[in-house]
Amino acid sequence: MHFLDQAKIYIKSGWGGPGAVSFRREKYVEYGGPDGGNGGKGGDIIFEAVAGLNTLIDFRYTQHFKAQRGLPGAGKNRYGAGGEDLVIKVPVGTQILTDPQPVEGTEDEDGYPEYEDQELLADFTEVGQRVVLLRGGDGGRGNLSYKTSTNRAPRQHGTGWPGQEMWVWLRLKLLADVGLVGMPNAGKSTFINQVTNTKAKVGAYAFTTTKPQLGVVLHRDREFVLADIPGLIEGAAEGAGIGDRFLGHIERCRVLLHLIDATGDDPIEQCRIVQDELAAYGEGLDEKPQIVALNKGDLLGPELMEDIAAQLREEAGVDDLFIISGATGEGVPALLDAVLPLLDQPAGESEADDEGEEDAPWSPI
Repeated sequence: MHFLDQAKIYIKSGWGGPGAVSFRREKYVEYGGPDGGNGGKGGDIIFEAVAGLNTLIDFRYTQHFKAQRGLPGAGKNRYGAGGEDLVIKVPVGTQILTDPQPVEGTEDEDGYPEYEDQELLADFTEVGQRVVLLRGGDGGRGNLSYKTSTNRAPRQHGTGWPGQEMWVWLRLKLLADVGLVGMPNAGKSTFINQVTNTKAKVGAYAFTTTKPQLGVVLHRDREFVLADIPGLIEGAAEGAGIGDRFLGHIERCRVLLHLIDATGDDPIEQCRIVQDELAAYGEGLDEKPQIVALNKGDLLGPELMEDIAAQLREEAGVDDLFIISGATGEGVPALLDAVLPLLDQPAGESEADDEGEEDAPWSPI
């Protein structure tokens, strides 16, 4: 299945049905009067988060969504049926944002205007969450409702209220327990293949991973979801290498696992760049519990790995550092042992309730 983490779609709720113009006609009833019923309400546009989806690829091929119109009223005071609501199913972690419009009078020298900031309309964080984004139009009034003491036979009726319409952006932010970060070619794909059943593409070149990957880790009878995002480069928080989109996928992770390539030119500089990008992006990424691991230990001797680790501890301020090999699995069990206690900590600041019990940490599995 192809992965797509953002899409632009058009949505429109249903119009209300028109009211009826009708008069009662029965034998022996000389003055039956009006009996036109009201039209039905138009269908709503409803978004629902469902399990089993982890991509927005379906919205690449279907981009227009319109709810059903309400049916017209009829004689004998019969009301029209309401239009059927349109339920749009999205993955958990999807956000709905407004389509930014250009601001008049802000064109630069090349004629490009500035755009409004996007407004967050809905954020789906759990299965079954539903949001009515656009409400259908009300049905028009039948001529019966226009009857008054002075107008006994009205012929006017309502045509039904229009529905609402708009373009919106869908943005998917994956929900995982642990987020895997690092520079390109740090061995993240090899690591996730080692600890999960994921078959991520592995190559000896930068940006082998071009889309986020999810995998389930089973360790010591515990399961947790691990998210691997493409490698980060300097300026990622500002959009370089579309890094801002990749960083969005780990916003909701409780723990970050930072892999550093021990065979790279400057492991200390690698560590600095990633930490700076996490801080620059914001959203509390630099405040999350983090574990740092020096990867590719199978390619260098133990003494050299220890020297590099000592430099990271001294110059980069890394206290807890693990030496691992994602290819052979060396040091990986100890690393996963360190992850498990952090998953038991509640996300953010939480207080115990009156009985002294704390809320159980949330997990996507």
